[in-house]
Amino acid sequence: MNKIILLIDFAEEYSKQLLKGITRYSKEYGPWVFCRMPLFHRETIGIDGILEWATEWEANGIIGQLYNGKDIDKIVQAGIPLIAQDFQERFDTIPNITGGYREAGIMAAEYFLKKGFKHFAFYGFQDIVWSRERAQGFEERLKKAGYPVQYFDHHRAESGDLWYYKPSSLSKWLKSIPKPIAILACDDRQGQQITEACRHSGIHIPGEVAVLGVDNDEMLCELSDPPLSSIALNAEQGGYDSAKLLDHMIRHGMSGYYDIIVKPIQIVTRQSTDIYATNDDHIASTLKYIHQNIERNLQVDEVVRQVPLSRRSLEQRFQRITGYPIYKYIYNLRMEKFTQKLLETDQTVFEIALDMGLNDSKNIARQFRQVKGCTPIEYRNKYLAGK
Repeated sequence: MNKIILLIDFAEEYSKQLLKGITRYSKEYGPWVFCRMPLFHRETIGIDGILEWATEWEANGIIGQLYNGKDIDKIVQAGIPLIAQDFQERFDTIPNITGGYREAGIMAAEYFLKKGFKHFAFYGFQDIVWSRERAQGFEERLKKAGYPVQYFDHHRAESGDLWYYKPSSLSKWLKSIPKPIAILACDDRQGQQITEACRHSGIHIPGEVAVLGVDNDEMLCELSDPPLSSIALNAEQGGYDSAKLLDHMIRHGMSGYYDIIVKPIQIVTRQSTDIYATNDDHIASTLKYIHQNIERNLQVDEVVRQVPLSRRSLEQRFQRITGYPIYKYIYNLRMEKFTQKLLETDQTVFEIALDMGLNDSKNIARQFRQVKGCTPIEYRNKYLAGK
């Protein structure tokens, strides 16, 4: 029976999902015994205290949030398998629970581009890996589309200035940036700061500022006014994979270790991004019609009939604003909706296809494989195994 120390902040939804995956693995291949150390106590006793405690308890392994530093090698040299959650920077000498951070930034950029935005900003921390790389992915994708990204510099703001919503450097920045603008926040906590600062500054969300967070922490997202859209992560599977790796390390040592990558799954749209940013009324109504009717077998001819423009004129204006032909926009959105139903329901591929007005489930499964690189069933099993 393995004895595992957990040095993780379980007040966060991300960490709670990691714990779900860790305990699921324990039930399948354990049981394991767990012991938690409060984070404030961890910071008080330091690495030496953690090592002393682990030695006395005869711990078999540790999963935790740890500060980067050479003293981490003390635990490694003591022969205790250790996996770090990279809540600041990745470690070089031990495996990390890290993420597809750039991938999440790219996902956010493409999401906002499809909504017709021309102005973009990022709100986060340059000195933390998961924030910095999300910003990099966001900016790289937008640069390809020909748009710059504006940043708010946390370092120039007092910490109290960010959460105490008097006129502040954050609210001044929000008032100064061009609108309508799409903002990616590095996580849901920062996303909620943006929505709260906007509310106190009289900035309309999503009309003037659309805000997207990361983690899909439902409590924080619903606490936000208006509710915050967010990128959902496959953290539970990350926890399961971390436990599997730790089990391997306990049995076979550190050789051949690897990082655990927590992937973004999908964007959960709530009120904070429920808008199409364009001054072209015909394109705005076209986008609205497509989104309202995507869950049936929508065709381009039907979309064209909704506006008093020729097909050629509408196609040209639509591609100029969204970056996609109408048929491709419908195709991409259909894949997003199909994927969402795949992960949020237990319906079969055939049943999901019927719900979306598609009679040929084999064809949509083939299209899904072209986009995702695997079959719908493989995708569902990959992200929802054991749920």
